[in-house]
Amino acid sequence: MTEPSMATTNHTDRQKVDIDALAQRLNRAWEERFTIPPLTESEGVTDVATAYAIQTRWTALRVARGERILGRKIGLTSKAVQEQMGVDEPDYGTLWASRYFPAVNGCAEAPIDIFLQPRVEGEIAFLIGETLDRPGVTPQQVLAATDALAAAIEIVDSRIDNWRICLADTIADNASYGGLTLGPWSRSLRESDLRTVGMVISHNGRPAVFGVGAAALGHPATAVAWLANKLQSFGIPLRAGDVVISGALAATIPARQGDIFVLEMHGQPPITLRFV
Repeated sequence: MTEPSMATTNHTDRQKVDIDALAQRLNRAWEERFTIPPLTESEGVTDVATAYAIQTRWTALRVARGERILGRKIGLTSKAVQEQMGVDEPDYGTLWASRYFPAVNGCAEAPIDIFLQPRVEGEIAFLIGETLDRPGVTPQQVLAATDALAAAIEIVDSRIDNWRICLADTIADNASYGGLTLGPWSRSLRESDLRTVGMVISHNGRPAVFGVGAAALGHPATAVAWLANKLQSFGIPLRAGDVVISGALAATIPARQGDIFVLEMHGQPPITLRFV
């Protein structure tokens, strides 16, 4: 479903963009389940700082209405995707607890009708045990500050028509966050070479995509270090207790009602996600 048309004026200056109105528009699209035209086209939002300001305002709006923040997600960690979108760094979004689907005995269920155009991807999640609020955070410091890791299935979704996104569109749209489920937290996984940790996602019983930790910016901890430093540039710490999903290890897979996805990661129990 597409939002009814509305009069808009193109703006490229951050001061001329109604950040609150655009956050409200995205929130309405999220809650009422319709898509909107790309903000880069309808509003001329092309500046990354403006896009993050819209995302931040949207998160604040949801928190004011009772939303709880689990942590952060990192997107655009693949060099191929960065080249495709004409960018040279990842982006980030916020994990909202209302879209966390806990796995019971390794199985989670997500209602398909709350999504618009969902896709599934496999990632490595970090449980941050020590607040990272200093500049120049390194991957080694990330690993030292990590309590445990887990396999994760992220549901990516877009409030933008037909996934027709540029960088500013996905940033404003909370980095295309849709939902999340996690496997059990593992302290032993901290001792693994995360670059070489392999992953397979099966779709309705058949292997569909294969990935490896190095797909996330060369090393998942490198992606988390980027996040900590990017947040610090906005005066935001990566806090102890935050969950961070560090970026897709393989291509996304479109999801439909009745689909069953199983993520198998080396050394970890499998996670099953069913769309009901």
